[in-house]
Amino acid sequence: MNNEKEDGIVLKSILIFLIKFYRKYISPMKSTKCPYCPTCSEYGLQAVQKYGAIKGGLLAAWRILRCNPFSKGGYDPVP
Repeated sequence: MNNEKEDGIVLKSILIFLIKFYRKYISPMKSTKCPYCPTCSEYGLQAVQKYGAIKGGLLAAWRILRCNPFSKGGYDPVP
């Protein structure tokens, strides 16, 4: 049981690192900006921090799937 908890913490830390890496090095190179507030990367970071790697990661993935040029965007906070 304890090992599963440690695995979750490691996975959560990895996801947070990847999101922060994206925000610092990849996002500034993009010409388009996220139509949502908070941005998709901020939403993902908040979701993973609040709900953990699995649920937070799924919420972030669902947000990324909804974020496209045809999306109206707007205010969409982490539930």
